[in-house]
Amino acid sequence: MTRLAQTAGLTDIQREILSTVREFVDKEIIPVATELEHRDEYPQAIVDGLKELGLFGLMIPEEYGGLGESLLTYALCVEEIARGWMSVSGIINTHFIVAYMLKQHGTQEQKDHFLPRMATGEVRGAFSMSEPGLGSDVSAITSKAVRDGEDYVLNGQKMWLTNGGSSTLVAVLVRSDEGHPEGTAPHKSMTTFLVEKEPGFGEVRPGLTIPGKIDKMGYKGVDTTELIMDGLRIPANRVLGGQTGRGFYQMMDGVEVGRVNVAARGCGVAQRAFELGVSYAQQRHTFGKPIAQHQAIQFKLAEMATKVEAAHAMMVNAARKKDSGERNDLEAGMAKYLASEYCKEVVEDAFRIHGGYGFSKEYEIERLYREAPMLLIGEGTAEIQKMIIGRRLLEEYRFQG
Repeated sequence: MTRLAQTAGLTDIQREILSTVREFVDKEIIPVATELEHRDEYPQAIVDGLKELGLFGLMIPEEYGGLGESLLTYALCVEEIARGWMSVSGIINTHFIVAYMLKQHGTQEQKDHFLPRMATGEVRGAFSMSEPGLGSDVSAITSKAVRDGEDYVLNGQKMWLTNGGSSTLVAVLVRSDEGHPEGTAPHKSMTTFLVEKEPGFGEVRPGLTIPGKIDKMGYKGVDTTELIMDGLRIPANRVLGGQTGRGFYQMMDGVEVGRVNVAARGCGVAQRAFELGVSYAQQRHTFGKPIAQHQAIQFKLAEMATKVEAAHAMMVNAARKKDSGERNDLEAGMAKYLASEYCKEVVEDAFRIHGGYGFSKEYEIERLYREAPMLLIGEGTAEIQKMIIGRRLLEEYRFQG
Protein backbone atom coordinates (compact mmCIF):
# COMPACT_ATOMS: atom_id res chain seq x y z
CA MET A 1 0.00 0.00 0.00
CA THR A 2 1.14 3.53 -0.69
CA ARG A 3 1.52 6.28 1.87
CA LEU A 4 -0.96 8.50 0.07
CA ALA A 5 -4.74 8.37 0.55
CA GLN A 6 -4.80 6.23 3.67
CA THR A 7 -8.04 6.05 5.68
CA ALA A 8 -8.03 6.01 9.47
CA GLY A 9 -10.50 4.07 11.59
CA LEU A 10 -11.21 1.16 9.25
CA THR A 11 -12.26 -2.22 10.62
CA ASP A 12 -10.27 -5.39 9.97
CA ILE A 13 -12.99 -6.51 7.54
CA GLN A 14 -12.80 -3.24 5.60
CA ARG A 15 -9.01 -3.48 5.37
CA GLU A 16 -9.26 -7.09 4.20
CA ILE A 17 -11.82 -6.17 1.50
CA LEU A 18 -9.68 -3.28 0.26
CA SER A 19 -6.54 -5.41 0.20
CA THR A 20 -8.35 -8.05 -1.86
CA VAL A 21 -9.69 -5.45 -4.30
CA ARG A 22 -6.31 -3.79 -4.67
CA GLU A 23 -4.67 -7.12 -5.42
CA PHE A 24 -7.35 -7.83 -8.02
CA VAL A 25 -6.79 -4.41 -9.60
CA ASP A 26 -3.02 -4.87 -9.78
CA LYS A 27 -3.23 -8.37 -11.25
CA GLU A 28 -6.41 -8.39 -13.35
CA ILE A 29 -7.17 -4.80 -14.39
CA ILE A 30 -4.04 -2.66 -14.78
CA PRO A 31 -2.21 -5.12 -17.10
CA VAL A 32 -5.10 -5.22 -19.61
CA ALA A 33 -6.92 -1.90 -19.12
CA THR A 34 -5.17 0.17 -21.78
CA GLU A 35 -5.46 -2.53 -24.46
CA LEU A 36 -9.17 -3.09 -23.76
CA GLU A 37 -9.79 0.66 -23.62
CA HIS A 38 -8.14 1.27 -26.99
CA ARG A 39 -10.39 -1.44 -28.48
CA ASP A 40 -13.44 -0.07 -26.65
CA GLU A 41 -14.05 -3.64 -25.52
CA TYR A 42 -16.41 -4.55 -22.69
CA PRO A 43 -14.28 -6.10 -19.89
CA GLN A 44 -16.33 -9.25 -19.40
CA ALA A 45 -13.56 -11.23 -17.70
CA ILE A 46 -13.02 -8.39 -15.20
CA VAL A 47 -16.76 -8.15 -14.51
CA ASP A 48 -16.90 -11.91 -13.92
CA GLY A 49 -14.03 -11.53 -11.46
CA LEU A 50 -15.89 -8.78 -9.59
CA LYS A 51 -18.90 -11.09 -9.34
CA GLU A 52 -16.73 -13.80 -7.81
CA LEU A 53 -15.41 -11.31 -5.27
CA GLY A 54 -19.01 -10.48 -4.31
CA LEU A 55 -18.57 -6.82 -5.21
CA PHE A 56 -21.99 -6.51 -6.86
CA GLY A 57 -23.51 -7.20 -3.46
CA LEU A 58 -21.14 -5.05 -1.45
CA MET A 59 -23.75 -2.56 -0.13
CA ILE A 60 -26.79 -4.85 -0.35
CA PRO A 61 -27.97 -6.02 3.11
CA GLU A 62 -27.00 -9.51 4.24
CA GLU A 63 -30.67 -10.55 4.42
CA TYR A 64 -30.76 -10.26 0.63
CA GLY A 65 -27.49 -12.12 0.10
CA GLY A 66 -25.15 -9.12 0.02
CA LEU A 67 -22.22 -8.16 2.23
CA GLY A 68 -24.07 -5.32 3.96
CA GLU A 69 -21.10 -2.97 3.85
CA SER A 70 -21.15 0.81 4.19
CA LEU A 71 -20.96 3.53 1.55
CA LEU A 72 -17.45 4.26 2.83
CA THR A 73 -16.31 0.70 2.08
CA TYR A 74 -17.90 0.91 -1.35
CA ALA A 75 -16.31 4.30 -2.09
CA LEU A 76 -12.87 3.05 -1.08
CA CYS A 77 -13.32 0.00 -3.32
CA VAL A 78 -14.37 2.28 -6.20
CA GLU A 79 -11.25 4.38 -5.58
CA GLU A 80 -9.11 1.26 -5.96
CA ILE A 81 -10.95 0.06 -9.08
CA ALA A 82 -10.79 3.49 -10.76
CA ARG A 83 -7.07 3.51 -10.07
CA GLY A 84 -6.95 0.48 -12.35
CA TRP A 85 -9.49 1.55 -14.98
CA MET A 86 -12.21 4.13 -14.44
CA SER A 87 -14.65 2.41 -16.81
CA VAL A 88 -14.85 -0.63 -14.55
CA SER A 89 -15.88 1.56 -11.63
CA GLY A 90 -18.65 2.96 -13.85
CA ILE A 91 -19.98 -0.55 -14.43
CA ILE A 92 -20.66 -1.03 -10.73
CA ASN A 93 -21.62 2.57 -9.94
CA THR A 94 -25.05 2.67 -11.57
CA HIS A 95 -25.73 -0.85 -10.28
CA PHE A 96 -25.26 0.35 -6.73
CA ILE A 97 -27.25 3.53 -7.16
CA VAL A 98 -30.24 1.41 -8.21
CA ALA A 99 -29.63 -1.11 -5.39
CA TYR A 100 -29.40 1.75 -2.90
CA MET A 101 -32.62 3.32 -4.19
CA LEU A 102 -34.39 -0.03 -3.89
CA LYS A 103 -33.07 -0.56 -0.37
CA GLN A 104 -34.10 2.92 0.76
CA HIS A 105 -37.34 3.46 -1.16
CA GLY A 106 -38.57 0.18 -2.65
CA THR A 107 -41.63 -1.77 -1.50
CA GLN A 108 -40.96 -5.03 0.31
CA GLU A 109 -42.03 -6.94 -2.79
CA GLN A 110 -39.59 -4.94 -4.93
CA LYS A 111 -36.72 -5.55 -2.50
CA ASP A 112 -37.46 -9.28 -2.29
CA HIS A 113 -37.72 -9.56 -6.07
CA PHE A 114 -34.62 -7.62 -7.12
CA LEU A 115 -32.02 -7.33 -4.36
CA PRO A 116 -31.01 -11.02 -4.00
CA ARG A 117 -30.33 -11.25 -7.74
CA MET A 118 -28.58 -7.87 -7.77
CA ALA A 119 -26.30 -9.10 -4.97
CA THR A 120 -25.01 -11.92 -7.19
CA GLY A 121 -24.77 -9.74 -10.28
CA GLU A 122 -27.46 -11.77 -12.06
CA VAL A 123 -29.52 -8.57 -12.30
CA ARG A 124 -27.47 -5.55 -13.27
CA GLY A 125 -28.72 -2.04 -12.60
CA ALA A 126 -28.64 1.24 -14.52
CA PHE A 127 -30.44 4.51 -13.91
CA SER A 128 -31.68 7.19 -16.27
CA MET A 129 -32.52 10.86 -15.72
CA SER A 130 -30.91 12.85 -18.52
CA GLU A 131 -32.54 13.53 -21.88
CA PRO A 132 -31.24 14.91 -25.21
CA GLY A 133 -32.58 18.39 -24.48
CA LEU A 134 -31.43 18.64 -20.88
CA GLY A 135 -28.57 17.67 -18.61
CA SER A 136 -28.61 18.89 -15.04
CA ASP A 137 -32.02 20.60 -15.41
CA VAL A 138 -34.05 17.62 -14.23
CA SER A 139 -37.22 19.75 -13.96
CA ALA A 140 -37.26 19.97 -17.77
CA ILE A 141 -37.84 16.22 -18.25
CA THR A 142 -40.40 15.58 -21.01
CA SER A 143 -40.58 11.76 -20.95
CA LYS A 144 -43.98 10.87 -19.63
CA ALA A 145 -45.97 8.05 -18.04
CA VAL A 146 -49.77 7.82 -18.49
CA ARG A 147 -51.94 5.44 -16.48
CA ASP A 148 -53.80 2.82 -18.51
CA GLY A 149 -55.69 0.35 -16.34
CA GLU A 150 -53.23 -1.67 -14.27
CA ASP A 151 -50.28 -0.39 -16.29
CA TYR A 152 -48.49 2.81 -17.14
CA VAL A 153 -47.52 3.62 -20.71
CA LEU A 154 -44.15 5.37 -21.02
CA ASN A 155 -43.00 7.49 -23.95
CA GLY A 156 -39.86 9.57 -24.40
CA GLN A 157 -36.15 9.54 -25.07
CA LYS A 158 -33.42 9.33 -22.43
CA MET A 159 -29.70 10.03 -22.86
CA TRP A 160 -26.29 9.16 -21.36
CA LEU A 161 -27.37 5.85 -19.89
CA THR A 162 -24.32 4.12 -18.43
CA ASN A 163 -24.62 0.31 -18.75
CA GLY A 164 -27.56 0.85 -21.08
CA GLY A 165 -26.81 -2.28 -23.08
CA SER A 166 -25.45 -4.59 -20.39
CA SER A 167 -28.01 -3.82 -17.67
CA THR A 168 -31.19 -5.82 -17.06
CA LEU A 169 -32.90 -3.34 -14.72
CA VAL A 170 -33.17 0.40 -15.34
CA ALA A 171 -34.55 2.97 -12.90
CA VAL A 172 -36.11 5.56 -15.22
CA LEU A 173 -37.30 9.00 -14.09
CA VAL A 174 -40.27 10.37 -16.04
CA ARG A 175 -43.06 12.89 -15.59
CA SER A 176 -46.34 11.46 -14.30
CA ASP A 177 -49.31 13.81 -13.98
CA GLU A 178 -51.66 11.32 -12.32
CA GLY A 179 -52.80 12.81 -9.03
CA HIS A 180 -50.72 15.92 -9.67
CA PRO A 181 -52.89 18.69 -11.15
CA GLU A 182 -51.59 21.19 -13.66
CA GLY A 183 -49.40 23.77 -11.95
CA THR A 184 -47.84 21.24 -9.56
CA ALA A 185 -44.15 21.91 -9.04
CA PRO A 186 -42.19 19.81 -11.59
CA HIS A 187 -40.22 17.92 -8.95
CA LYS A 188 -43.50 16.79 -7.34
CA SER A 189 -44.86 15.24 -10.54
CA MET A 190 -42.03 12.83 -11.31
CA THR A 191 -41.97 9.09 -10.79
CA THR A 192 -39.23 6.45 -10.92
CA PHE A 193 -40.14 3.27 -12.77
CA LEU A 194 -38.25 -0.02 -12.45
CA VAL A 195 -37.92 -1.24 -16.02
CA GLU A 196 -36.78 -4.83 -16.58
CA LYS A 197 -35.25 -5.65 -19.96
CA GLU A 198 -32.99 -8.04 -21.81
CA PRO A 199 -29.30 -7.13 -22.18
CA GLY A 200 -28.12 -6.03 -25.59
CA PHE A 201 -29.04 -3.47 -28.25
CA GLY A 202 -32.06 -2.88 -30.45
CA GLU A 203 -35.56 -3.59 -29.14
CA VAL A 204 -34.85 -5.18 -25.76
CA ARG A 205 -38.53 -5.47 -24.81
CA PRO A 206 -41.71 -4.31 -26.56
CA GLY A 207 -41.72 -0.52 -26.64
CA LEU A 208 -38.12 -0.16 -25.40
CA THR A 209 -35.11 0.33 -27.69
CA ILE A 210 -31.41 0.71 -26.84
CA PRO A 211 -30.03 2.02 -30.17
CA GLY A 212 -26.33 1.24 -29.59
CA LYS A 213 -23.18 2.51 -27.90
CA ILE A 214 -22.31 6.20 -28.05
CA ASP A 215 -18.75 6.65 -29.33
CA LYS A 216 -16.87 8.65 -26.67
CA MET A 217 -13.51 10.38 -26.32
CA GLY A 218 -12.74 8.35 -23.21
CA TYR A 219 -14.56 6.24 -20.63
CA LYS A 220 -14.57 3.42 -23.16
CA GLY A 221 -15.36 -0.24 -22.56
CA VAL A 222 -18.46 0.57 -20.53
CA ASP A 223 -21.53 1.02 -22.74
CA THR A 224 -23.11 4.48 -22.74
CA THR A 225 -26.38 4.62 -24.65
CA GLU A 226 -29.69 6.29 -25.38
CA LEU A 227 -32.97 4.75 -24.24
CA ILE A 228 -36.11 5.18 -26.34
CA MET A 229 -39.58 4.43 -24.95
CA ASP A 230 -42.41 4.17 -27.45
CA GLY A 231 -45.57 2.80 -25.87
CA LEU A 232 -43.58 0.95 -23.19
CA ARG A 233 -46.06 -0.74 -20.81
CA ILE A 234 -44.95 -1.05 -17.18
CA PRO A 235 -47.16 -2.58 -14.46
CA ALA A 236 -48.11 -0.30 -11.58
CA ASN A 237 -46.21 -2.51 -9.12
CA ARG A 238 -42.99 -1.37 -10.78
CA VAL A 239 -43.37 2.21 -9.56
CA LEU A 240 -40.47 2.55 -7.13
CA GLY A 241 -41.95 2.65 -3.64
CA GLY A 242 -45.47 2.03 -5.00
CA GLN A 243 -46.47 5.69 -5.14
CA THR A 244 -46.13 8.25 -7.94
CA GLY A 245 -44.72 11.73 -7.44
CA ARG A 246 -41.72 10.70 -5.35
CA GLY A 247 -39.27 10.00 -8.15
CA PHE A 248 -37.32 13.24 -7.94
CA TYR A 249 -36.53 12.78 -4.25
CA GLN A 250 -35.64 9.11 -4.76
CA MET A 251 -33.29 9.96 -7.61
CA MET A 252 -31.62 12.81 -5.71
CA ASP A 253 -30.99 10.45 -2.80
CA GLY A 254 -29.35 8.05 -5.25
CA VAL A 255 -27.36 10.84 -6.88
CA GLU A 256 -25.79 11.73 -3.51
CA VAL A 257 -24.39 8.20 -3.50
CA GLY A 258 -23.36 8.74 -7.12
CA ARG A 259 -21.51 11.96 -6.29
CA VAL A 260 -19.51 10.21 -3.60
CA ASN A 261 -18.76 7.56 -6.22
CA VAL A 262 -17.56 10.14 -8.77
CA ALA A 263 -15.38 11.72 -6.07
CA ALA A 264 -13.93 8.29 -5.34
CA ARG A 265 -13.27 7.71 -9.04
CA GLY A 266 -11.50 11.07 -9.24
CA CYS A 267 -9.35 10.06 -6.28
CA GLY A 268 -8.47 6.73 -7.88
CA VAL A 269 -7.55 8.19 -11.27
CA ALA A 270 -5.50 10.93 -9.58
CA GLN A 271 -3.64 8.34 -7.50
CA ARG A 272 -2.77 6.36 -10.60
CA ALA A 273 -1.63 9.51 -12.41
CA PHE A 274 0.61 10.40 -9.47
CA GLU A 275 2.06 6.87 -9.42
CA LEU A 276 2.84 7.09 -13.13
CA GLY A 277 4.29 10.59 -12.82
CA VAL A 278 6.53 9.90 -9.81
CA SER A 279 7.77 6.65 -11.35
CA TYR A 280 8.57 8.18 -14.76
CA ALA A 281 10.28 11.16 -13.12
CA GLN A 282 12.77 8.80 -11.50
CA GLN A 283 13.47 6.92 -14.73
CA ARG A 284 13.83 9.77 -17.22
CA HIS A 285 17.21 11.57 -17.21
CA THR A 286 17.97 15.10 -18.43
CA PHE A 287 21.09 17.18 -17.88
CA GLY A 288 22.84 14.25 -16.28
CA LYS A 289 20.31 13.32 -13.61
CA PRO A 290 16.75 11.98 -13.18
CA ILE A 291 14.18 14.70 -13.79
CA ALA A 292 12.81 13.95 -10.31
CA GLN A 293 15.90 15.70 -8.95
CA HIS A 294 15.00 18.94 -10.71
CA GLN A 295 13.25 21.33 -8.38
CA ALA A 296 10.52 22.16 -10.93
CA ILE A 297 9.47 18.49 -11.09
CA GLN A 298 9.63 18.13 -7.30
CA PHE A 299 7.27 21.08 -6.99
CA LYS A 300 4.84 19.37 -9.38
CA LEU A 301 5.02 16.11 -7.44
CA ALA A 302 4.43 17.95 -4.17
CA GLU A 303 1.34 19.69 -5.55
CA MET A 304 0.01 16.46 -7.07
CA ALA A 305 0.39 14.48 -3.85
CA THR A 306 -1.26 17.23 -1.79
CA LYS A 307 -4.25 17.28 -4.14
CA VAL A 308 -4.56 13.48 -3.94
CA GLU A 309 -4.60 13.68 -0.14
CA ALA A 310 -7.10 16.54 0.03
CA ALA A 311 -9.54 14.95 -2.41
CA HIS A 312 -9.38 11.61 -0.62
CA ALA A 313 -10.08 13.23 2.76
CA MET A 314 -13.15 15.07 1.44
CA MET A 315 -14.48 11.95 -0.26
CA VAL A 316 -14.13 9.91 2.93
CA ASN A 317 -15.88 12.63 4.92
CA ALA A 318 -18.82 12.71 2.49
CA ALA A 319 -19.19 8.91 2.59
CA ARG A 320 -19.09 8.80 6.38
CA LYS A 321 -21.68 11.59 6.59
CA LYS A 322 -24.06 9.62 4.37
CA ASP A 323 -23.43 6.44 6.37
CA SER A 324 -24.36 8.27 9.57
CA GLY A 325 -27.82 8.97 8.17
CA GLU A 326 -27.25 12.72 8.08
CA ARG A 327 -27.90 14.96 5.10
CA ASN A 328 -24.73 15.04 3.02
CA ASP A 329 -25.53 17.03 -0.12
CA LEU A 330 -23.10 19.76 0.94
CA GLU A 331 -20.26 17.33 1.65
CA ALA A 332 -20.99 15.20 -1.44
CA GLY A 333 -21.10 18.30 -3.65
CA MET A 334 -17.81 19.60 -2.24
CA ALA A 335 -16.13 16.20 -2.57
CA LYS A 336 -17.33 15.67 -6.14
CA TYR A 337 -16.32 19.19 -7.18
CA LEU A 338 -12.87 19.11 -5.58
CA ALA A 339 -11.97 15.54 -6.53
CA SER A 340 -12.92 15.92 -10.19
CA GLU A 341 -11.09 19.25 -10.56
CA TYR A 342 -8.00 17.98 -8.75
CA CYS A 343 -8.07 14.78 -10.77
CA LYS A 344 -7.92 16.78 -14.01
CA GLU A 345 -5.00 18.84 -12.66
CA VAL A 346 -3.02 15.87 -11.33
CA VAL A 347 -3.49 13.95 -14.58
CA GLU A 348 -2.36 16.96 -16.60
CA ASP A 349 0.74 17.39 -14.43
CA ALA A 350 1.61 13.70 -14.85
CA PHE A 351 1.06 14.14 -18.60
CA ARG A 352 3.49 17.09 -18.60
CA ILE A 353 6.07 15.09 -16.65
CA HIS A 354 5.95 12.44 -19.38
CA GLY A 355 6.74 15.08 -22.01
CA GLY A 356 6.24 13.92 -25.58
CA TYR A 357 5.79 10.31 -24.47
CA GLY A 358 2.58 11.27 -22.70
CA PHE A 359 1.07 11.89 -26.12
CA SER A 360 1.80 8.33 -27.19
CA LYS A 361 -0.84 5.62 -26.82
CA GLU A 362 1.98 3.36 -25.66
CA TYR A 363 1.89 5.11 -22.27
CA GLU A 364 -0.95 4.70 -19.78
CA ILE A 365 -1.13 8.41 -18.99
CA GLU A 366 -2.60 9.02 -22.47
CA ARG A 367 -5.68 7.01 -21.46
CA LEU A 368 -6.05 8.82 -18.13
CA TYR A 369 -5.79 12.16 -19.92
CA ARG A 370 -8.89 11.27 -21.96
CA GLU A 371 -10.77 9.76 -19.03
CA ALA A 372 -10.44 12.57 -16.49
CA PRO A 373 -12.74 15.08 -18.30
CA MET A 374 -15.77 12.80 -17.88
CA LEU A 375 -15.57 13.31 -14.11
CA LEU A 376 -15.98 17.05 -14.60
CA ILE A 377 -19.53 16.54 -15.89
CA GLY A 378 -20.67 13.16 -14.48
CA GLU A 379 -23.34 13.41 -11.72
CA GLY A 380 -23.55 17.17 -12.23
CA THR A 381 -21.10 19.74 -13.55
CA ALA A 382 -18.85 21.92 -11.40
CA GLU A 383 -21.37 24.73 -11.78
CA ILE A 384 -24.20 22.54 -10.45
CA GLN A 385 -22.04 21.50 -7.48
CA LYS A 386 -21.30 25.16 -6.74
CA MET A 387 -25.02 25.95 -6.81
CA ILE A 388 -25.72 23.15 -4.34
CA ILE A 389 -22.83 24.17 -2.10
CA GLY A 390 -23.76 27.87 -2.20
CA ARG A 391 -27.43 27.26 -1.35
CA ARG A 392 -26.56 24.92 1.51
CA LEU A 393 -24.04 27.39 2.92
CA LEU A 394 -26.69 30.11 2.92
CA GLU A 395 -29.01 27.75 4.81
CA GLU A 396 -26.31 27.03 7.39
CA TYR A 397 -25.11 30.63 7.73
CA ARG A 398 -28.41 32.46 7.42
CA PHE A 399 -28.01 36.12 8.40
CA GLN A 400 -30.03 37.00 11.47
CA GLY A 401 -30.82 40.67 11.12
